[in-house]
Amino acid sequence: MSALDSTALIAVIGAGAMGAGIAQVAAQAGHPVKLYDNRPGAAAQAVAGIDSQLGRLVEKGRLQPEAREAIIARLQPLEAIEGLGDARLVIEAIVENLQVKQALLGQLEALCAQDCILASNTSSLSITSLAAGLARPQRVIGMHFFNPAPLMGLVEIVSGLVTEPTVAKLLYETAKAWGKKPVHARSTPGFIVNRVARPFYAESLRLLQEGAADCATLDAILRDAGGFRMGAFELTDLIGHDVNYAVTCSVFDAFYGDFRFQPSLVQKELVDAGRLGRKSGHGFYSYTVGAERPPATELQSPLTVASCTVEGDLGALEPLVERLRDSGLAVARRAGRGLIHVGDATLALSDGRLASERAREDGLRNLVLVDLALDYCTASRIAISWSADTATTARDQAVALLQRAGIKVTGMADLPGLVVLRTVAMLANEAADAVLQGVASAADIDLAMCAGVNYPCGPLVWAEQLGLGYTLRVLENLQRSYGESRYRPSLLLRRSHAQGGRLDD
Repeated sequence: MSALDSTALIAVIGAGAMGAGIAQVAAQAGHPVKLYDNRPGAAAQAVAGIDSQLGRLVEKGRLQPEAREAIIARLQPLEAIEGLGDARLVIEAIVENLQVKQALLGQLEALCAQDCILASNTSSLSITSLAAGLARPQRVIGMHFFNPAPLMGLVEIVSGLVTEPTVAKLLYETAKAWGKKPVHARSTPGFIVNRVARPFYAESLRLLQEGAADCATLDAILRDAGGFRMGAFELTDLIGHDVNYAVTCSVFDAFYGDFRFQPSLVQKELVDAGRLGRKSGHGFYSYTVGAERPPATELQSPLTVASCTVEGDLGALEPLVERLRDSGLAVARRAGRGLIHVGDATLALSDGRLASERAREDGLRNLVLVDLALDYCTASRIAISWSADTATTARDQAVALLQRAGIKVTGMADLPGLVVLRTVAMLANEAADAVLQGVASAADIDLAMCAGVNYPCGPLVWAEQLGLGYTLRVLENLQRSYGESRYRPSLLLRRSHAQGGRLDD
């Protein structure tokens, strides 16, 4: 099915940042666009703001002046909603309130043609609920853009219970024609991104609460080792804790209190204190004038090492070997259990167990566990933890080994799964459950997390690279350590591993 013709009139309701951004996207794609807001003068002000933004692109040489004029000419601000009756597609981007949106959709259904598509930019409300009570619920759909809409690639095309498949396909192709990266999703709590992303915040918040490390250190590990653009504390400060906490509570409540989505008391305390992040001047970090971000903690070793022995296949940790060789270190290999020996220290990739627990169960002396990295060849930092009986000299030898490769080393309290590993495992687990429950395809989920929240790798692809069996083992060990259903492995993950398959449909 082809996209809406560029001559089709698009109407956008709500002239705030999101509505104005959507209107700009449609106008840049060549559509005539009508923009309406019930606040007098707001639509015209939004068009003026779009003109100003396009002007800056012209100044930078990224847009021709005549293209700017053509885009603005296609934007028509309205003061009365009755002027939207000839629209082929109406996208509402008003307040996130079910009753208010339902009332608007009812008004639009009476105003617009029977074949008009009514789309909601809601980020969390049920499309099925929004369409309930309308005469033509099959024409109602979610079209969830991400802020800022002109820059962010992802659009979630969200189908309610009775949304016509042809409507979803039409808007999918339309979003592609607008230069976006659309994904199909079923209307379930959080859709794709707001559901699958919950563990990214939740695991860092839990690690902070358990005293694993401070905010700056945990953020640095996710950035420098995990390849994420921002750590969880930086990102929630940017989003706003009132918004992020409310979304978590909404998803938690919608899933009837499933503890996978349990809100954090740490974040609630910030909300209660009015420390909402950047917009209030203080969140996990201070944003007052002259405030400095605290540095991440690092371990320094007084020792030097010249050689190490690699025992067996290191799995995901294997690329580190080449980096050690490139640093001039002498690396010997022998058969064994997937370990690195340097001096008295034994290094291993974490598998979700406590270091002290693994040392006892596997009979390993001076054990140092290494966190997951997106790419060990380029990671600038790696987190480690060690067993209670690891000698200080052995720990320093492990640190010296990693420092020899030009890697900053951050020491963690002995908690299961370290930072990046447990975060990735939980993201993959939630993504697998979303596939299992028919929310979206594996490919669309991975695309959504990369295009919508800038993850360095889709969580399901990452789990397959790590190994489904290893990911499953990490989750099982986390569940065993905490004794909570929060870490229960998805049935799809378990089944795919048992069948030797992949995490797709």
